[in-house]
Amino acid sequence: MSDAPVVRTEGLRKVYGATIALDDVSLRVEAGSVYGLVGPNGAGKSTLLSILAGLRRPTAGEVAVTLPRARVSVMPDTPRFDPWLTAREVVDLARTLAAPEVPPSVVDESLSEAGLADVATRRVGGFSRGMLQRLGIAASIVSRPDLLMLDEPCSALDPLGRYEVLELVSRLGRRGTVLFSSHILSDVQRVCDTVGVLREGRLLHQGSLDELLTERVTPAYLVRVRPPLEPVVRVLMAEPWVRGVAESGQGELRVEVTSVAEAETELVAALGRTGARVVSVEPAAADLETVFLELTR
Repeated sequence: MSDAPVVRTEGLRKVYGATIALDDVSLRVEAGSVYGLVGPNGAGKSTLLSILAGLRRPTAGEVAVTLPRARVSVMPDTPRFDPWLTAREVVDLARTLAAPEVPPSVVDESLSEAGLADVATRRVGGFSRGMLQRLGIAASIVSRPDLLMLDEPCSALDPLGRYEVLELVSRLGRRGTVLFSSHILSDVQRVCDTVGVLREGRLLHQGSLDELLTERVTPAYLVRVRPPLEPVVRVLMAEPWVRGVAESGQGELRVEVTSVAEAETELVAALGRTGARVVSVEPAAADLETVFLELTR
């Protein structure tokens, strides 16, 4: 992965009247990365992508996309097409407008990648929203862009469709750079190597997914013991390095700690003092949903 950013913003701000959509956003998307921009609806994700695509102007701040515009492709969150065109005609029109040098054979390749090979000759007026979402992806990748920006690409898809599209995003990341937004945290965690957390127009965190999962979450351990659990909870809660203990069912406790180092040296001894029959002790694996809640509390 190159150190040079493909996309960079500094102090980006977008205001609509009294509404601040983006506030001091400094984004960095490196070449060859799959960057997931995650946040709840209304966080400013679509506004940010539209500014990067050149469709809106920022109120303040700097925007730099180092690639030629012809090498950048964008798919909006609700792609729309003329209903009388077939799927193949839609994608071929995108190829003709964006990259006429690309051979026509790539049209069918793109439809196949998006899972629409069997409906290539159907008029899109009868397509479901999920099919239109796939068609938008096919039209976006037919030019073989170096930077692909996708706004909520899985929002209208069923679980199988989401899986297939995320697999496609992962493959696209191996031949270029992908920036996509989503409010579905598990989707971002599945395919991204870099994550930006956006909330109420502010970028709360930006960095590698591994760093986010290991450094931005309260460390915790899953402790499985034989009943009763109450004496174990009382002893652990008396320890100064324990932040909280919660029952998660079936004899399992989630023990949040202030220090991994202290937990590694003291947790087993503390459990020994309870006299409980300990079945297992293991670190709790962090997920993006847990981290997001930590960041947005």
